[in-house]
Amino acid sequence: QVQLAESGGGLVQAGGSLRLSCAASGSIFSINTMGWYRQAPGKQRESVATITSGGRTNYADSVKGRFTISRDNAKNTITIYLQMNSLKPEDTAVYYCNYQGMRVPYWGKGTLVTVSS
Repeated sequence: QVQLAESGGGLVQAGGSLRLSCAASGSIFSINTMGWYRQAPGKQRESVATITSGGRTNYADSVKGRFTISRDNAKNTITIYLQMNSLKPEDTAVYYCNYQGMRVPYWGKGTLVTVSS
């Protein structure tokens, strides 16, 4: 089992910044991919940014140049961050942390990000 604990959501004005954090603990495989997904009201969940255990990153086109994903690998915990700059109202969504190891994916409970215009 892997436990994911998210934090950092909130309300921000357009053009502002937020940083999301997600700490993964438990049965973590050395080779893994973690990332952030989001789901806006009435829309499907979509990938925002992912980062592999080797540090390779991937971003959705809509966030390239504005969002940065990073990770901190400790002995038994992985923490990933999503620095979100130049936020837009269309970034409003529930953001979910994801861990993918060798078996089933794990999801966090989600954190709400609201960007006001």
